[in-house]
Amino acid sequence: MMTDTDPAGRYVEETFERDTNYINDRITADAHDSWAVEPGRYRLIVARACPWAHRATIVRRLLGLEPVLSMGIAHPTHGEKSWNFNRDPHGLDPILNIHRLRDAYDARFGTYPRGVTVPAMVEIASGHVVTNDYAQLTLDFSTEWVAHHRAGAPQMYPESLRGAIDEMNAVVYREVNNGVYRCGFAGTTEAYHAAYNTLFARLDWLETHLSKRRYLVGDSITEADVRLFTTLVRFDAVYHNHFKCNRNKLTEMPVLWAYARDLYQTPGFYDTVDFVEIKQHYYEVHTDLNPTQVIPLGPALDGWLAPHGREALDGTPFGSGSAPGPVLPSEAVPQANNPAQPHA
Repeated sequence: MMTDTDPAGRYVEETFERDTNYINDRITADAHDSWAVEPGRYRLIVARACPWAHRATIVRRLLGLEPVLSMGIAHPTHGEKSWNFNRDPHGLDPILNIHRLRDAYDARFGTYPRGVTVPAMVEIASGHVVTNDYAQLTLDFSTEWVAHHRAGAPQMYPESLRGAIDEMNAVVYREVNNGVYRCGFAGTTEAYHAAYNTLFARLDWLETHLSKRRYLVGDSITEADVRLFTTLVRFDAVYHNHFKCNRNKLTEMPVLWAYARDLYQTPGFYDTVDFVEIKQHYYEVHTDLNPTQVIPLGPALDGWLAPHGREALDGTPFGSGSAPGPVLPSEAVPQANNPAQPHA
């Protein structure tokens, strides 16, 4: 059933459980897993539809890794076997020269037995996938690729806050990031009710937590904010309807809606959001949930640009750092796919 934007799932007593067995090799400054950080050696493969890959897109951009780490963007829809590169000329990734991401997995493992997922790091010379451990990947961007950060790069995972960030990430992953999937793919009414209640209890908690602080942890954007944002930005467009997370919309939660707009209006966030590809993926690929594959026209997007008022709270987006420069033309989201781009 799960040919999804993220790692494959399974059912345990009719409750959706995510398969969290990843290729856990790491690319590090000291190459302790035999994979050294080197400019131009790797290619990051993402899909704009996927919330887990979206994290890597945002962090790469905020840290300014574009000159040393190229990025390939998969087509938003795929079959059971793999993400493909049908959005590129001739259906080929222009650097890896492969039709499907599975080709990189199979190049390393023969026949890869698990789900082929994004984000994935691929070594360009060998064509081998290195890792698809999305949670560790962005932390390593912050801690192992430091020599290649842009001037003014923010501290996304500051050492003094790592314990608090890790704790926040664990809760948000379990009850929000994965919580929406536990609602959408629940196999019984009882499992759905439990997942729904857990999700909205945590969103209510976040509404209170963020009522007097601008960011989840500390006084600037961190890894924790990125991880929550990629679920929030998809909430009304997909999860509210498609995954039956319909107690209320994000736009009906005043604090979280203002928080999401604050992040969205920050360079590195709005310029990585593709609402067309997000909806195209979920509504076309999940045929068990949407057998007609009809994609909803809404919701309206102009609210994302409304003033959020959160600059009155303590904190600044990049701390002592600065905003990233313009997005690379080859990576720009088409205006038609996201009309709510404040500086487009």
